[in-house]
Amino acid sequence: MSDNNKLKVFESKQIRTEWSEQEQNWYFSIVDVVDILTDQPTHDGARKYWSVLKTRLKKEGNELTTVCSQLKMQSADGKFYNTDVANTKGILRIIQSIPSPKAEPFKM
Repeated sequence: MSDNNKLKVFESKQIRTEWSEQEQNWYFSIVDVVDILTDQPTHDGARKYWSVLKTRLKKEGNELTTVCSQLKMQSADGKFYNTDVANTKGILRIIQSIPSPKAEPFKM
């Protein structure tokens, strides 16, 4: 991964991203996207929502979770933690699995 990492912003909320020079693809923090789409009151709420959704998708045999990987990303406390991420194609598939009126504007 390169130093070309940037925060993306949607409706004034930040989405942690990382650019893979090798793959020529962006990776997006899934929890950050879930936070925006589900209007969770806290970031912990978004983590729990993603955990439940990920478990449900696995039980259904949905291959969505196979497009996820983990990267170390900086959190609000300044420390780096393993974070579930998906590339552009994967994040669009995850967005489709979350019932939210923000899904279409977010995909744009």
